[in-house]
Amino acid sequence: MDDLLIKGALVYDGTGAEPAIKDVAVSAEKIRTVAQNIPENARQIIDGTGLALMPGIIDSHTHFDAQITWDATLKPSPALGVTTAVIGNCGFTIAPCKPADRDMTMRNLTQVEGMSLEVLKSGIDWGFETFAEYLSMLRSKGCVVNTAAYIGHSSVRTWVMGADASKREATEPEIEQMQTIVRDAMAAGAVGFASSTSPAHNGEGGLPMPSRLASDTEMMALIKAMGSQGKGVYMVTKGGQMPVPFLEDMARQSGRPVMIAALLHNSTNPEAVFKDLDNIASANTRGHRLIGQVSCCPLTMDFTMASPYPVEGLQSWKPALGLQGDALKTVLKDKAFRQSVRAEIAAPTTFRLFNGEWDKVHVVECALASNAALEQRTVADIAQTQGCDPLDVMLDLALAEDFQTVFTAQLLNSDADAVGRMLNHPNSVVSLSDAGAHLTFFNDAGFGLHLMGHWVRDLQAMSLPEAIRRLTSQPASIFGMTDRGMIKEGMAADLLLFDPASVGRGPKRRVFDLPGGAARLTTDAVGVHGVWVNGQQVADDRGLLEQPPLAGKLLTEFAS
Repeated sequence: MDDLLIKGALVYDGTGAEPAIKDVAVSAEKIRTVAQNIPENARQIIDGTGLALMPGIIDSHTHFDAQITWDATLKPSPALGVTTAVIGNCGFTIAPCKPADRDMTMRNLTQVEGMSLEVLKSGIDWGFETFAEYLSMLRSKGCVVNTAAYIGHSSVRTWVMGADASKREATEPEIEQMQTIVRDAMAAGAVGFASSTSPAHNGEGGLPMPSRLASDTEMMALIKAMGSQGKGVYMVTKGGQMPVPFLEDMARQSGRPVMIAALLHNSTNPEAVFKDLDNIASANTRGHRLIGQVSCCPLTMDFTMASPYPVEGLQSWKPALGLQGDALKTVLKDKAFRQSVRAEIAAPTTFRLFNGEWDKVHVVECALASNAALEQRTVADIAQTQGCDPLDVMLDLALAEDFQTVFTAQLLNSDADAVGRMLNHPNSVVSLSDAGAHLTFFNDAGFGLHLMGHWVRDLQAMSLPEAIRRLTSQPASIFGMTDRGMIKEGMAADLLLFDPASVGRGPKRRVFDLPGGAARLTTDAVGVHGVWVNGQQVADDRGLLEQPPLAGKLLTEFAS
């Protein structure tokens, strides 16, 4: 008897081929057969008539490293069709970590990934120090979805250098120690090595995240250490000082793929991202595998001026970084500070989160009843009405409301034609959900459903077979997950049953289920009828099951 039989669904096998109506039988966590008219002899039989069946979504850019230690469900991803999550992106991990560095690590995550310090302090299970011990703990805890973990550059630097990791370059002996840690992590089962050189990535007090202090020599040494065993993916969120040709040289010397984030379209510098993609394409013609991580979602973020992530990457904002209360108010009131910010926003640049598009910044919620009329208006509109500069409008409103005003900004990826070009680029992978991070600012965990609903059905910018390939077999191939990403005999039974006519993601909403009752943004699936991980159902048309099985596997074996 089979464990599961899905009858009469339109099967998209994940390869990009055209679909066909078939039955899919699952036994012992694997797809036993894909055929027509399979006898109805299974413990669970699902009528898939009128629905589509695809492999589960592989989310290649998440930040569940902390959440997974207290939440084995990895909400909200499983209900949104994700059956495999890759954690540790950008190198912002919690392993390895010495007990003496735990507080600093949490404070850095609070700043760089928009996480609550109170949630991290009460939620993280620190039952590990080394990366291998972290994996062992995750394996013993179990998880609803499959997970694969990068070894993170900032954590490796902190282990070796302590507080100096965010202050200086490493010495040669320190680099050698880091190489050993990376090699050991790869032997323990890391999927690769992740880092960041992005100027937007700052830790507590505005100090750069540790990886940003790494020299080119250190970067090259660590990616070569990663690739010394003939496997692994190097993932980096690159800053402007890290050109694609250098990343190509890293791929050449290590012999390993390089995954480049975050390739987002900037309307004020519209060709920059395409220059990067052209360079990535050229590298591939020379046999050096580079992949650009692109997003199918507009980067829209809620924020307050107490934690204004959109502007924290500006050099002119540094005097305000890490400040709170009266100290922060003093800086934000300063005319010279404001003029410096205005000047930087007006200057051209290759990449920046916020580019002075005040018509895309809205007031979401005011703390004072006297300001309620400003809600849902753009800062540009308010500034025009008041005859004031938009930056002054935003800062003055925030100061008057003791930083409780909630704003939202559409930062990047707002040009549909440009984003469509990026999604269809042969060397891009659809990703960048950031699931597990920025929990009070935005939630793109439903990126896969958005790709199929908005870009495929509504805009017809991509065929559905191709969209499914990009969510499944393409990332599986990049990471060397040889048994996932396709519906065929012998593959792991990670499955998503959905309605192509309605599939998508619902509106964001706030829930209060983090440790201590803290809030996070979430979104619900639309048009999803079932999600199975290794043959076990974890979600249905109402969302995550009340007690979903811990069906996921910790993935530690990858093809070279």
